[in-house]
Amino acid sequence: MARKLFVVGVGPGSPKYLTDAAKEAIKKSRYIVGYSYTLSTIEGVINRSQQEIHKVTMNTQETVYQDIYGKMKDGDYCTVPFTGDVNFSESEVVDRLLQIFGEGNVEIIPGISSIQVAAARSHVPIDKALVVTFHVTGDIEQKKADLLEAVKKGMSVILLPRPWPRDPAKHFMQSEIAKFLRGNDVDTSKLKAWVFEHLTTDRESSFRGMVSDLEGKEFSDLSAMVIDQSKPQTYLDF
Repeated sequence: MARKLFVVGVGPGSPKYLTDAAKEAIKKSRYIVGYSYTLSTIEGVINRSQQEIHKVTMNTQETVYQDIYGKMKDGDYCTVPFTGDVNFSESEVVDRLLQIFGEGNVEIIPGISSIQVAAARSHVPIDKALVVTFHVTGDIEQKKADLLEAVKKGMSVILLPRPWPRDPAKHFMQSEIAKFLRGNDVDTSKLKAWVFEHLTTDRESSFRGMVSDLEGKEFSDLSAMVIDQSKPQTYLDF
């Protein structure tokens, strides 16, 4: 039996949003490898007396993944937890894990994304909005163009911004988004916005106002933004 990897979405932060499928994978694993925030989310499921827990950062993750894979024996299980849904904003890491462990040995278990929670909090339906993440390391120019097009078409947008404090040119948080839209002929003073921070946790907070109000404001790396242009439409309208 090959070495098995579970790539698991563990929700926005509250253990209440951790699925049973995620819990089962975590409990089954000898090795747990993740960032400090995701490890804290699943702390109540981890058994530190029987499992090896390894914390990673962006700088150490490659070495740790390779080391754990080398230590695993046939039949061993490892879980790598990710904030929210592993299928959103984590593709670069997942692709690398698929290379290390082999596609046939990796099971991806989806989770509840902060995008879903932000949609619920703002009452903006996902099926009528552009959903986009800027929380990637690659080029975001096409994503920015998609954002602008959607706003100008009157669509709502649910997005994850990009924190990059070490390189201001790559930083694309709420303030930068507001300036970008204004600089491309959008009247941001008439565009409704929500910003949610630390969703589902005891630190959760929200901002509600206009996109223009976001200029100069700083928000947490753990935030989601909604541009609300929704128009109620019920089955009576059809």
